[in-house]
Amino acid sequence: MRGLILTGKPGVGKTTVIIEVVKLLRSWNVSVGGFISKEVRDKGVRIGFEVIDLISGRKGWLARADVIGDKPRVGKYSVCLDEFEEVGVSALYDALNRRGVEFVVVDEVGPMEMYSERFRSLVETLFRGVKPYAVTLHRSLVGRSLPGNAKLIEITFENRNYIADEIAEIAYAFSREPS
Repeated sequence: MRGLILTGKPGVGKTTVIIEVVKLLRSWNVSVGGFISKEVRDKGVRIGFEVIDLISGRKGWLARADVIGDKPRVGKYSVCLDEFEEVGVSALYDALNRRGVEFVVVDEVGPMEMYSERFRSLVETLFRGVKPYAVTLHRSLVGRSLPGNAKLIEITFENRNYIADEIAEIAYAFSREPS
């Protein structure tokens, strides 16, 4: 087993858990690459999602509510494909190909991200187990064919306050297994 797939209801805290996992792994001297996605709010209203490269700290928009044009749409959000590929997809590519990156994080694999062909291809590579990984999986994709080398973990309101430690311990063990 080389991967962890985290899923759960919207707002349960999947991103919060994966951020804590990254912090724990780094405190144990594990080099982590990939990206996280965070909500962006303005005056308490969600206006979109940004992606953050875990190595460089670069940020870019994944989707915004206020974008006008012929961009792909998911609900009220326009997918900012160019920025997502420039930051998020590049971060994933870098994590997969950079020597020294011991663990890859993708937050998240969901409908917005799947508009990128490059992203889909890199996720397929990741799922083949080239490096140990953890991904958060959007609820709409649960039940589809998942890689056989991954453990599915559901984040719930009941376990979200302690599950990061358990996930980080599993991730640490994966990162120390020979390729």
